[in-house]
Amino acid sequence: MNNPPLIITIDGPAGVGKTTIARQLAGNLGIAYLDTGSMFRAVGWMLAQGNLVHDQDTIMKFLADIRFDLEGRGWDSFITLNKQKLGLEIRTEEVGMWASNVGKLEIVRNFLKKAQQIIGASTSLVAEGRDMGSVVFPDARYKFFLDASPGVRAARRQSQLAGMGNQTDYGTILDQIIKRDEQDRNRPIAPLKPAPDAIIIDTSFISPDAVFNEIRKYLID
Repeated sequence: MNNPPLIITIDGPAGVGKTTIARQLAGNLGIAYLDTGSMFRAVGWMLAQGNLVHDQDTIMKFLADIRFDLEGRGWDSFITLNKQKLGLEIRTEEVGMWASNVGKLEIVRNFLKKAQQIIGASTSLVAEGRDMGSVVFPDARYKFFLDASPGVRAARRQSQLAGMGNQTDYGTILDQIIKRDEQDRNRPIAPLKPAPDAIIIDTSFISPDAVFNEIRKYLID
C-alpha cells in the first residue's frame, strides 16, 4: 500500500518570508512547492483585466474555463494556468489587493480549495498560503504559521519590489499591508489565522536560514 503524500503547510500574512522558506524546504525535501497566493493573484488579475462584473454567474462561468496545475519539484516548482506559466504581471501590490478582494468571495475560495486539494492528493508538497493548515489541508502532517510586524514586512516587500525593478514608496506599501491584513484577518470566510495545531514562528528579527532551521528540526525524516 502506498503512503499518502506528505503535506507541509506554511501560512501567514504577506512579507513574513513564506515564499523563501517554502521553496527552501521543498528543495531540501525534494518535493513540490505550492504557491497558493499566485492562484488567487491570477484569478484577481484575470477578472480585473477583463473588467468583469463580480456577480456569481459571471464568476462561475469564468472559473469553469480555468485549470491550475503544479509542475516541477523544489526550487523549480511553478503553477500553470491553462498550461501557461504565471509571470511577473501578477506580482504587483495592486494585484495583491485584487487577490485579497477575490479571496473574500466564497465561490472563488471553494474553487481554489478544491483545485489545491486535487493537487495535494497526488503529490507531496509544501503548501504556502493563508489558510492551508486551517482550511485546505487540515490533516497536513506538519503545520507552521509565520508572522512579523507590519513595519518589517513593508521594508522587506519594498526591497523585494526594488529587486524586480519596481521602486515603491515605503509608506504606501505599509498602508497596503495594514489594509490587506485587516481584510484578510476579518473576512467571514477562511480568515487569516493559525491552525489550532500550527507551530507559530515570529520572523521579524531572525534570518531566513534561522527560520528554516527552526522548521526543519520539527520534521521527521
